Amino acid sequence: MSVRHALLALLSEGPKYGLQLRQEFEARTGEVWPLNIGQVYTTLQRLERDGLVESDDEGEEGPQKGFRITADGAAELAEWLRTPPDMTSPPRDELVIKVLVALTLPGVDVRDVVQVHRRYVVELMQQWTRLKDDATDDEVGFLLVVDAELFRLDAVIRWLDAADGRLARLAADPPPVVTGSPLLPPRLRRRMGARP
Repeated sequence: MSVRHALLALLSEGPKYGLQLRQEFEARTGEVWPLNIGQVYTTLQRLERDGLVESDDEGEEGPQKGFRITADGAAELAEWLRTPPDMTSPPRDELVIKVLVALTLPGVDVRDVVQVHRRYVVELMQQWTRLKDDATDDEVGFLLVVDAELFRLDAVIRWLDAADGRLARLAADPPPVVTGSPLLPPRLRRRMGARP
């Protein structure tokens, strides 16, 4: 998540103080990502250093110091909003790594590892669904966050189900064991940035 660009977006509406920016950030992101006031001021200092925001008073510090976006800041914000995130390489997902590691450990039932995580993700989905049910229609930001999280967790469950199916087929017809063989094909290893 880009706090830097979120602050630029808030400042594009007009000058604001640091505390006001923190409050508006939390309100607009569905109040699910708390933001430390120190992080707000550190980010504002960097934005000011980079010429993307300017403050009302150069000498004054503290909660009453106002900030406003510059033309360069507005251009940076517009570019960020229209630039898709880099999704060309798979992310380094801890759950995927955990399953890959469990696959190679002697005495570890990797299918059991998959099922433990599947149960946990289902419980998380139930918690998010209850939050969604308790929300009102005017909490649009919060509901969008909940929807995004439910879709993400659904994708994790689908991956765990696919992994379990693949592992079940592997258990029924195991390949020959080759010592020292990489878990991933070289092409995928290179894409993920792994060393040969």
